[in-house]
Amino acid sequence: MIAALVHSTLILALAATAVPALAGPASDPVKPATAAASTAAPADAPATADDDQDDDDPDRDVNLAQPDFTIVGLPTSLRLPALKSAFRITHRFGRPLGQGDFSDLLQDAFGLDSGATIGFEYRFGIMKATQAVVHRTNNRTIQFMLQREVVAQSDTFPVGITAFGTVEGTNNFRDSYSPGVGVILSREVTDRAAFYVEPIWVNNTNRLPKEVVDDNDAILIGLGGRLRLAGSLYAVGELTPRVTGYDPGKTQVAFGLEKRAGGHSFQLNVGNGFGTTFAQMARGGNDDWYLGFNISRKFY
Repeated sequence: MIAALVHSTLILALAATAVPALAGPASDPVKPATAAASTAAPADAPATADDDQDDDDPDRDVNLAQPDFTIVGLPTSLRLPALKSAFRITHRFGRPLGQGDFSDLLQDAFGLDSGATIGFEYRFGIMKATQAVVHRTNNRTIQFMLQREVVAQSDTFPVGITAFGTVEGTNNFRDSYSPGVGVILSREVTDRAAFYVEPIWVNNTNRLPKEVVDDNDAILIGLGGRLRLAGSLYAVGELTPRVTGYDPGKTQVAFGLEKRAGGHSFQLNVGNGFGTTFAQMARGGNDDWYLGFNISRKFY
């Protein structure tokens, strides 16, 4: 059943990129495409205030240094235009890549035949520089996040600063709540790369005790980056070491390759854990490595 869901997801994503009517224009939604569309309209057609506002909104332009709202699991400081939205699917297959020999791995299609941890995420720009996010995994954990840019990187300020608050709950947000707060410090290097340092505090990361204990929270320092290799092809990587508090297992690490196609981003990644929420990442990874992917779509 899980394999069928994976195959269906990939088929739908590929169909969306192949059919312009579903995936939008093949080119990035930058101003030259908007100008071309306007020349095709009647010369006497009046421009609306909404059209002018969309044309002038820099948040709608493609940011080549950070084209997506996440690295692998950690958030980026990319702004979402007001009243626009985006969607993401995360997939982490459960078969360890080091299990058995290479022949066994081939027979299991590099883990594609195994079960998976799946996440569905939707974000909405509630106002300029502010976005709300909901993320649900198939183990019935739901995470809500509110993210706000505080200071943008500029010629006079070397980094961008974005703050966020989050809370997640298990059993469809009915049990074991884990609130958290964090800051994203980002640095874009021309249009080739973006780097991130993300201090994050998460409470109730230890699920075993029945009452509050000394190590019931954790402070993480998310570290990550995205490098544009050529055109719309990127390399991504991140790690989330715990610097204090609850820190079982190993630091969760993930890296991968990403391809941007219009409003879509397709990412193939490898990591040592399954966490896609902050409390899950705070619980660490393990000694094995697993195949995964992210698919995201911007609706603007």
